[in-house]
Amino acid sequence: MALFSPAASRQAMTVRTRFAPSPTGYLHLGGARTALFSWAYARRFGGVFILRIEDTDLERSTPEAVQAILDGMQWLGLEHDEGPFYQMRRMDRYREVIGQMLQEGSAYYCYCTPAEVEAMRERQRAAGQKPRYDGTWRPEPGKTLPAIPEGVKPVVRFRNPLDGDVAWEDAVKGLITIGNRELDDLIIARSDGTPTYNFCVVVDDWDMKITHVIRGDDHVNNTPRQINILKALGATPPIYGHVPMILGADGEKLSKRHGAVSVMEYPAQGYLPEAMLNYLARLGWSHGDEEIFSVEQFCKWFDLDHLTKSPAQFNPEKLAWLNNHYIKAADNARLAQLAQPQLERDGAVFEGAPPLEAVIGLMKERASTIVELADAAMLFYRQPQPDAALLAQHLTEAVRPALADYAARIATVAWDRAALSAMLKEVLAAHKLKMPQLAMPLRLLLTGQLQTPSIDAVVELFGRDVVAGRLAAHL
Repeated sequence: MALFSPAASRQAMTVRTRFAPSPTGYLHLGGARTALFSWAYARRFGGVFILRIEDTDLERSTPEAVQAILDGMQWLGLEHDEGPFYQMRRMDRYREVIGQMLQEGSAYYCYCTPAEVEAMRERQRAAGQKPRYDGTWRPEPGKTLPAIPEGVKPVVRFRNPLDGDVAWEDAVKGLITIGNRELDDLIIARSDGTPTYNFCVVVDDWDMKITHVIRGDDHVNNTPRQINILKALGATPPIYGHVPMILGADGEKLSKRHGAVSVMEYPAQGYLPEAMLNYLARLGWSHGDEEIFSVEQFCKWFDLDHLTKSPAQFNPEKLAWLNNHYIKAADNARLAQLAQPQLERDGAVFEGAPPLEAVIGLMKERASTIVELADAAMLFYRQPQPDAALLAQHLTEAVRPALADYAARIATVAWDRAALSAMLKEVLAAHKLKMPQLAMPLRLLLTGQLQTPSIDAVVELFGRDVVAGRLAAHL
């Protein structure tokens, strides 16, 4: 058994990784995580990250899906060094290699029709055997092949070894061994001449000198076939690492109800790319107990040795917590630029209102998304409409004299938070009131809400004229 060992092959090589999505749908979280791991591994070792679009499924591949992949990669900041390469533009190369294999005897024409292959498998199932191609057209020494039927366009099959094992040291799962008897002769070109997925992947990885393939563990069954084809071509297989899938918090396969949506829905929902990258990095990989780290730090730490063998679980609460952390750390001007389109859609009036950057700086502590941040900021950009019942509850006759006193002092107080706070306390002391008795009606009259940041901060941002005008309208 010839074992392919990553440890022996890692030395003295330029790391070349790839992300190779099929454009048959959006870029989802699992694909984004695969791209991140492949990108980070190349970055850590000063290697090359390649983007390859595997678009040979003509019925399901769409230009819109290609664009969704490119948009998702751009939003995440996972820039590629080479590509994007498109398999449909490499058909001549695939046909060239198939011709070479036919000439060398590692591939052969098979004239069995799909109906004949299915009948073959039905007989094997009935006999309690594993259904597989029985090698009818496989050339062997001393074997007489059937007469070529008229009008049947053949497929091309790979001449898989009959004996021995194919084994590789998976960077995530450890040693994996598959008996060649378990693998039948794979179709590498259909009857219309188009090459199949497993063959295109092999030629691409060979031509692009891929050294490390990091992908989902749903590809484990493809790997022994691909290794055998690579060896038949005289090529060295890359190091494979198969990452377990992402599950929902309930342990079920990730679906739309768990968040298995297009990556591009997350910026629309108000998530920052650095939060998503940090979150995806921890889905199946760890560096001690570190939970929060920059993408630069991740690239310095990332290795294949600390990828977990068990499935990761998607936790939207954890993602929201991380997003809040990055929102609090983000530049106010950047956050304002992200929040402004939503504010405009919601009818925000900016004329005469506080600067958006200053409002963002006040409101961002509690926001888990940009959407929440924009919603919170709206209280500075719309006319307040206090609920009549709340006004009756908080704007009492006992409080009105204190509010009038506060409104009078507004005209002369120094307009900064410290002076406004001191003035408010003077009014409370003069009228023998507690903070909520005055702060609540102030919030209602200025914003229409009972829940706001510190009333001193809100008053400071609104400015003297706005505060005086809104108080005067009710006093």
